[in-house]
Amino acid sequence: MSTSDYKSDAMMAQKKLEEVSPTFCLAKWNQVSLHLPTGLTNSCYHPPLHKIDAAQLKNNPAALHNTAEKLDQRFKMLQGERPDGCSYCWKIEDTGQMSDRHYRSGEPWAMEDFEAIKQNPMTTSWTPRYVEVNFNHACNFKCSYCSPQFSTTWGKETERYGEFPTTPPHNAPEHFQGRNRPIPNREDNPYVDAFWKWWPTLYKNLKHFRMTGGEPMMDHNTYKVFQYVIDHPKDDLHLNITSNMCPPDPKLKQKYFNMLQTICLQEKVEHVMQFVSVDTWGKQAEYIRNGLNFNYMMDNVEEFLERIPHRNSITFIITYNNLSVTGLDKLLAKILELRKKYSKDYQRVWFDIPLLRQPKWQQITLLPESYQAIHEANIEYMRENSGEDKGLHIFKDFEIQKMLRNLAYWKKNADASAEQKRNFYAFFNEHDRRRRTNFLNTFPEMEEFWVECKNA
Repeated sequence: MSTSDYKSDAMMAQKKLEEVSPTFCLAKWNQVSLHLPTGLTNSCYHPPLHKIDAAQLKNNPAALHNTAEKLDQRFKMLQGERPDGCSYCWKIEDTGQMSDRHYRSGEPWAMEDFEAIKQNPMTTSWTPRYVEVNFNHACNFKCSYCSPQFSTTWGKETERYGEFPTTPPHNAPEHFQGRNRPIPNREDNPYVDAFWKWWPTLYKNLKHFRMTGGEPMMDHNTYKVFQYVIDHPKDDLHLNITSNMCPPDPKLKQKYFNMLQTICLQEKVEHVMQFVSVDTWGKQAEYIRNGLNFNYMMDNVEEFLERIPHRNSITFIITYNNLSVTGLDKLLAKILELRKKYSKDYQRVWFDIPLLRQPKWQQITLLPESYQAIHEANIEYMRENSGEDKGLHIFKDFEIQKMLRNLAYWKKNADASAEQKRNFYAFFNEHDRRRRTNFLNTFPEMEEFWVECKNA
């Protein structure tokens, strides 16, 4: 798909959605994220997670997706109301931009069911086309914006040191006890059990299947999926995995790469996309994503591009936060370099840049207005290296548009909250104490902002 097709599909979707209501979104039906260690779900990654009713799963494993809360959100959309949980898109649209509601709904996997959804919108057994799942919260990283819900390493730190001194207290141990405690992989999990009961039905319908974490390389369910795909080829499936690409055991990496290589060489699926989580460049990226070895990660990215056949791809997922901004130019340059090296007749290197929503003190909106000039310079760099006449070695129009949407959101929602500045300093000062890091040594260019937060 060309960049112009991508945008035109979103514009077409915008018109089609209006046939139903001004707030209709196909992703609310055809997309689901499942967080099985905690029994939580949402439609895409923007709305807050909510609880799955385990009691309903015994008779209807599709209740993993068709929850009471989602049914309520669907009903509101059909009535032209704006569900609160979808505020990210509403804020983007209020700037005059098209949001992910339009772009996601314009994807073929979403739009192909438009008429069926329109005719039977409130069914409790709808089978989605786009599924993201994390089976296990085992992870060897402690990313600054993460939590024990999604990382066992975070959990161990929280057990040792307790909460962070923010308002409210960040990652307080009591938040992850009882019903909120992630279910360890060694224990029976009704949500994982329901998933595998649903899987044969789900698999037949799937167009995109994405495994997240935790860290998928550390989870046996990842390899169970790989083996199922090897045994049940599906030539219209896009198989996607999000990884930190820094496994704690080299044997895991070899097993992972070997199985992916089999899937790709034997063309068991249409396409494999390896998502790589990294938020900026070098030591600054390592600071945000504690546990990251940046050079090792980049080496593994290149190994993937070398070993996995050329019609499969890498996407860098940049969770854009206020510590991403000053080093992003170097990461963008690296992405361009990799495109030139590995995209000969097919675009194999991509990136996405969703905005961090929580915690509030790490949002880009907290930064002084002067930092927007850095973002604008990155947009200009991308424009200088764009244009269809330059072939595959360019930044795409939709990537530039995403950067522009992020800038519009930043300007409209700028927040100089003294409370969040105090939280920023409290969190990262404690971060440095616990993890033996040094903010000012890592981000010397942010000293003025650091002092401002300290004195807020």
